[in-house]
Amino acid sequence: MYRNIAHLTVGQGQQGGWGFGMAVRTHRGDHASIGQFGWDGGTGTTAYADPDNQLTGILLTQVGMSTPDSARLIHDFWTTLYQATDD
Repeated sequence: MYRNIAHLTVGQGQQGGWGFGMAVRTHRGDHASIGQFGWDGGTGTTAYADPDNQLTGILLTQVGMSTPDSARLIHDFWTTLYQATDD
């Protein structure tokens, strides 16, 4: 369910690694820069900071990660945020 979602796989070796208590992007795999850091929570929350783009995004929901819709919501949030800042 989470395989193609960059932010949900960032700490699992596909595009990143682990930092001090959070995921850190170490490889560019989509719109986010190397060095982006943050965390996706199991209750439908996501918070990351991208120092290169001077961007911070926080999404707080109460949908939980029990269905693919929750993961899509988080993916759509980040896609929309980066598209809005793309020149």
